[in-house]
Amino acid sequence: MTESELIAHLKPLLPTNDFVVTGAGDDCAVLELGAPDTQTLFKTDAVVEGIHFTAHTEPERVGRKALARCLSDIAAMGGTPTAAVVTLGLPRGFEPERVKSLYRGLNRLAAQYQIAVVGGETTTNPGGWLVNVALLGTVPRGRALLRSGATAGDALFVTGALGGSLAGKHLDFEPRLAEGRWLLEFGGVSALMDLSDGLASDLPKLLAASGVAGAELRKSAVPISREARDHARTSELAKPPFVAAVTDGEDFELLFTVKSGHAVRLLDEWKAQFPSLPLSCIGKLTAKPGILVRSDEGVRPLPTRGYEHFA
Repeated sequence: MTESELIAHLKPLLPTNDFVVTGAGDDCAVLELGAPDTQTLFKTDAVVEGIHFTAHTEPERVGRKALARCLSDIAAMGGTPTAAVVTLGLPRGFEPERVKSLYRGLNRLAAQYQIAVVGGETTTNPGGWLVNVALLGTVPRGRALLRSGATAGDALFVTGALGGSLAGKHLDFEPRLAEGRWLLEFGGVSALMDLSDGLASDLPKLLAASGVAGAELRKSAVPISREARDHARTSELAKPPFVAAVTDGEDFELLFTVKSGHAVRLLDEWKAQFPSLPLSCIGKLTAKPGILVRSDEGVRPLPTRGYEHFA
């Protein structure tokens, strides 16, 4: 059973109440807690030794990544982060100085975005280090950007470049918080999520949430990172660059859709607002089932999937 299949089994079992505006299935939960102008975002995420980092990864980078993953989800809702709690699972015999270093990395990122770290929990974990962050944020009332608003014909966009995350990006990426808030104010965005498991796994989640049958990608428009291209040149075992771009995962860029009439204006205004961050229109959503890739060789189905826990 994969992660997606497990979540599908668990979602119908989750209780809800009148505080829930948007529950499980989006990048964050949206809660109604009575503030006059805003609603509350709530997110939790974990990084695990051997999965998200190794025993040799600098602890400062582990702490930074643990918080940054949650910040990326807040960004994908167009929100602003406010406060976090941290759960830390450690093996017996851990080195206290390494724990302090982990918190230095986490705290520097928290200070950068004016986030309070207000407590948490510690526990023994015989399997290695585990860091879980639960994060609160805010979003203007009724305006959270969800995965569920897209329709066939919408243009599909992605920020930055994809693939090659293991070269270091998965530890050092910058959450797209300013960009997410700007997209919320832009007004023409129909659906938004962050790319954590790779385009080939995350795009189907956006389609399913929006009830859209399929998408068509332009292969030449998918932005491929320098790291993915370099790896393909230097290793016979490397994935082809396009495959790496859609399957490597942990890009933490924003994937979103825009009504076709807003696409040109979006690109023009984006260049003025974020001149150092590329924005690519990589295709469109369609009423035809499946994800197709158009290239000089013709139109073919997207042949692979991104990262899946438990697969």
